[in-house]
Amino acid sequence: MEQLKNKIPVGILGATGSVGQKFIELLDGHPWFKITALGASERSVGKLYKHAANWFQTKSIPTRVANMVVSRCEPDLPCRIVFSGLDAAVAGPIEEAFAEAGYIVISNAKNHRMSEDVPLLVPDINPDHLTLIEQQKYKGKIVTNPNCSTTGLVMALKPLDDTFGLDKVSVVTMQALSGAGYPGVSSLDIIDNMIPYIDGEEEKMQIETLKILGELKDGKVEFSDLVLSAQCNRVPVINGHMESVSLSFKKPAKKEEIIRVWKEYRSEPQKLGLPFAPDPVIYYFDDSRFPQPRLHRELGNGMAISIGRLRDCAILDYKFTVLSHNTVRGAAGGAILNAELLVAKGYYED
Repeated sequence: MEQLKNKIPVGILGATGSVGQKFIELLDGHPWFKITALGASERSVGKLYKHAANWFQTKSIPTRVANMVVSRCEPDLPCRIVFSGLDAAVAGPIEEAFAEAGYIVISNAKNHRMSEDVPLLVPDINPDHLTLIEQQKYKGKIVTNPNCSTTGLVMALKPLDDTFGLDKVSVVTMQALSGAGYPGVSSLDIIDNMIPYIDGEEEKMQIETLKILGELKDGKVEFSDLVLSAQCNRVPVINGHMESVSLSFKKPAKKEEIIRVWKEYRSEPQKLGLPFAPDPVIYYFDDSRFPQPRLHRELGNGMAISIGRLRDCAILDYKFTVLSHNTVRGAAGGAILNAELLVAKGYYED
């Protein structure tokens, strides 16, 4: 896709939180988008962003953003697109208010993911689902991205589903601390420990995957008939969700065929040359020690996934390990790619 003549003004809702901060970090220098508004809770309103935010990203706050004044999360911001990093406790009505007022809301929150007319979008996986927004009654639109643990899983499954058909999947996650936000899990709970429960995570993985891998027919998504079981654990890693996956297919599949399908997988974002589209989408490692969060979470600028240890499974057909960057691919970066696809497909007008 050709470079835009003028950058598109965008706002960030929940700008002081962990996802909001990641939006700011990733959007700095973006070739299409320029941050023109920051929204946050009442305690931050009226303050310069650098005074309102407890910044904990690895890069410094971009100077221009640091000196912006924080606004209320109300639909009078100087932009048409807003990225929502709002907590689910407040996101629902705020996002709807913006959509009603004509804004395009690109949401990382769970509130609207399962709404029939809202795309639960991973552009490399189900770009055609974006057309669901044409049925929305809002003056604007709402587009969502899935839970961070769901994202890495569906990116590994989609190429296999297209080629061999998926029958059953069992996934056990080892999820990074950053997925819990800030301040997140207490150090006394996680040091020298693992926590075998993340509230609502297993249910989200099990239902979101079926919608994402579902087929768009007559303006509705027919959920996948895949049988999926998820077990989710919090582990003492900062960034990078690791998942151990076992699965069975509807058609016979050889190991070398599976690896080839992963390595060759490309989709609409890669064809369009979207700025945040990784290419390759999937890295496969033959070394049995890989992937590892510290070594591989930043591949493709954090937007690609890494897979390794494909081998026979004594219960199902095969098993493997997949790694994804939860705050980039699984949150802010995935939402930015959603916005890029929306613009590329002509759904944004000045």
